[in-house]
Amino acid sequence: MSCRSYRISSGGGGVRSFSSCSAVIPRSIRQYSFSTVSSRGGGGVGYRGLGYFGSRSLSGVASGKPRMAVGSCRSARYGVGGICGPCPPTITPVQVNPLLLQPLNLEIDPNVQSVKYQEKEQIKCLNNKFASFIDKVRFLEQQNKVLETKWSFLREQKHYQNNMEPMFEAYISNLKRQLENLGCDRAKLETELHNMQDILEDYKRKYEEECNRRTCAENEFVVLKKDVDSAYMNKAELEVKVESLIDEITFLRCIYEEEIACLQASILDTSVIVQMDNSRGLNMDDIIADVKAQYEDIANRSRAEAESWYQCKYEELKVTASKHCDNLHSTRNEITELNRVIQRLHGELENVKAQRCKLEGAIAEAEERGEMALKDAKCKLADLEAALTKAKQDLACQLREYQELMNVKLALDIEIATYRKLLEGEERYNPATLPSSYTPCTCKSSHCKLWGKLSEAHN
Repeated sequence: MSCRSYRISSGGGGVRSFSSCSAVIPRSIRQYSFSTVSSRGGGGVGYRGLGYFGSRSLSGVASGKPRMAVGSCRSARYGVGGICGPCPPTITPVQVNPLLLQPLNLEIDPNVQSVKYQEKEQIKCLNNKFASFIDKVRFLEQQNKVLETKWSFLREQKHYQNNMEPMFEAYISNLKRQLENLGCDRAKLETELHNMQDILEDYKRKYEEECNRRTCAENEFVVLKKDVDSAYMNKAELEVKVESLIDEITFLRCIYEEEIACLQASILDTSVIVQMDNSRGLNMDDIIADVKAQYEDIANRSRAEAESWYQCKYEELKVTASKHCDNLHSTRNEITELNRVIQRLHGELENVKAQRCKLEGAIAEAEERGEMALKDAKCKLADLEAALTKAKQDLACQLREYQELMNVKLALDIEIATYRKLLEGEERYNPATLPSSYTPCTCKSSHCKLWGKLSEAHN
């Protein structure tokens, strides 16, 4: 790095001072050189109202390297009038004050050391910022390549996802078809279940009817049993009465025989002489024989009537008992048959219940499988939609970042082109090509201006 300082004075007694510094950036950063020329001035004859001016140039040491120059100027009367905003993309023509062509008194500035130190520090800072700016440009180029790689990868991934969509649609349609088949099977099973329920209700109704018939038969059997018991009791009572009547007849017969025997004995032992006036005579033997015959006839008729009546009653009871026995046998057979039918219906009912439980289990299992398959399909579909949405969001973010980087790159290209034009203008107005008596009036750009430019490009 080299630094020079000059002090300029004119006939008017005004003192002007300026310094020039140049910085060479190492070869690893493409060999750039940076020079600064600044001037401070007060009032004077030849420079009255000029103010101060400065220029910076950044150029490569090697031939063919790019050069960069930035300048600005503030003046009251002469030169380019105060460029306060950013430099235009084109080089503004330089206006030369004729008063500046007069000879100058060069004196050494007493503040040259401080000025040198300040400018050296500023140049170091600017060199570091420019190096970081170049690194940032390289980093952005690398990021641009990475984003291009990601973009190509996302395009391939999108194409792959587009190829995967028909597969997922086919899988979803297959699941829907399976769900429809399960729905049809469920409808068939529900129809069979309704039919089995109707059959079950029919069997229940028949079972209830058979139970009612059994109850009626049991009631009839109880009534018939009561009738048989009452008939048996009547028969026993009648037999007892017959025996008592037979005993009574036997007893009366014995009594009659004893009476007859007594009467005969009394008749035999007694001799009665009856003399009557009338000629009528009584034949007691005939009378007794007649009475005896009458009593025997009455007893025989009573016995015959009682025997015939009891025989008729016995025959009637026997017929009734045989009829009731037949009814009882038929009722028992019917009860046995009903028990067999009830047992068979119980077995069929248990089988129907078991089939119903199996069908309900199969329906529940089919519903559970269908719901699980539907949930699985929905989850997979949601995952695919989420992945697709995330991929679209990532793609949009990367497109936005890519667009921002392209905008930054475009801005950097514009800045680089601007700096190149400024460097070309600096070379065009290089003081080495002018006469020795000519002092260039270039635009001064403060370090803050250059730092603002670099910071803006960095941001």
